[in-house]
Amino acid sequence: MLRTPLSLVKVGDCLASDTFNSFGLLILAGNTVLSSDDIAKLHLHHIFDVDIVPKYDDPHEYATIDEHPSSKRTEPAAERFEKVKASYQVAIDGIKELFNGAKTDGTIREEAVTSGFLPLAEQVQQEKDVASLLIALNTKDDYTYQHSVQVGLISYYIAKWLGQSEEEALLAGKAGYLHDIGKCRIDDAILLKPGRLTVNEYDEIKKHARFGYEIAMQSGFPEPLCLAALQHHERLDGSGYPDQLQSDAIHPLSKIVAVADVYSAMISNRVYQNKKDLLFVLKEIHRCSFGELDPVVTQKFINNMIPCLIGKKVLLSSGEFGTIVLIRLTDYFRPLIRTGERFIDLAQRTDLEIEAVYI
Repeated sequence: MLRTPLSLVKVGDCLASDTFNSFGLLILAGNTVLSSDDIAKLHLHHIFDVDIVPKYDDPHEYATIDEHPSSKRTEPAAERFEKVKASYQVAIDGIKELFNGAKTDGTIREEAVTSGFLPLAEQVQQEKDVASLLIALNTKDDYTYQHSVQVGLISYYIAKWLGQSEEEALLAGKAGYLHDIGKCRIDDAILLKPGRLTVNEYDEIKKHARFGYEIAMQSGFPEPLCLAALQHHERLDGSGYPDQLQSDAIHPLSKIVAVADVYSAMISNRVYQNKKDLLFVLKEIHRCSFGELDPVVTQKFINNMIPCLIGKKVLLSSGEFGTIVLIRLTDYFRPLIRTGERFIDLAQRTDLEIEAVYI
C-alpha cells in the first residue's frame, strides 16, 4: 500500500483503504476501483492523496506523498498569500498606468500589459480556492482598476479550466485585464457616481466597449483580445451591447471575459452597490447561463468554483450557523450542512436556505 498524490492517481487504480474527507465523512470505500467520476469526487472534497494498491513489483513505480516533488510543502499559506497580494498590487498599479497612457496617447504598450499581468498569473497558478483568494484581495478602493485585475485573473482561470494552453490562457487573462480600458475616455463624474445612473449617463458608459476596441486595435493587439473589449457586454439572447449580437456572432474569448466580468462585478464593493453573497452570485450566474451567458463557459466556471465552498461556514435562514461538508453535483446550491453534531441536508430541507457564506 502506497500513499499516492491524487495528481498521480489514474482511472483503474484501486483504493487500499476507506477514504474520508476532513469532516470524517466516508467518500469512497476501500477496494473501490476508481473511475473518472470517483477521482473527480476526491478532488471535490480537497483530498490530496490516497492509499493505492500497488500494481507493480517495482516499488519505485509509484512515488509516495513524501517522495513526489509536487507534494512538497513549499511555503506557509500566509507567506504565499503575501506574495500574491504584492503581485496583485503590481497589476493594479500597472492597469492604472495603462488607463492613463490610453487616455493621453490613445494606445497601450504590450510590454506594459505583460509586466503588469504576468507576475500575478504566475503567482496564482497553484491556488485552488479561487473564491476565497479573490474576496481576500478585494477592497473598496479603486474599483475600476481592481475589477480589471480580477476579470483578467478569472478569465485566465476559466481558460485553463476549459483545457486551453498556457499561451491561450494568458491571452484570455490579458483580454480580461484590458476589457474595460475604454473607460479611460469616460468622464470620472459618471464613472464614479455614487447613485444610480440616468439613461443618458448609462448610454455614455456603454460607449466604453467601442472605445476599448479602438484603443486595443490601434495598439496592435490580437483581434480576439480587441473583440473581448468590444463584446464583453454582449449576451447570447441579443439583449447586450453595443451591437446586440447573438450566440455564435460573439467571439469565444468574449464569452469567457463576460462570465468573469459579471462575477467580479457582483462580488465587489462599489460606490453605489455592496458586494453580493458568494452563493447568491453563483446562483445568479447559473441563471444567466440560460440565454445570456455561454452555458459551457458558465458551467465550467461554476464546476470549479463550487468546490471552494466545502468547509466554509454558512448562516442558514433558521438563524443557525453551520459548515458545508458535501456538495452534490446534481444540485450545487443545496449542500449537506453540519451544525454541531447534527447534519442538515438542504436537498431534503427545502424550507431552509443559505443566507450567507463566510470566506
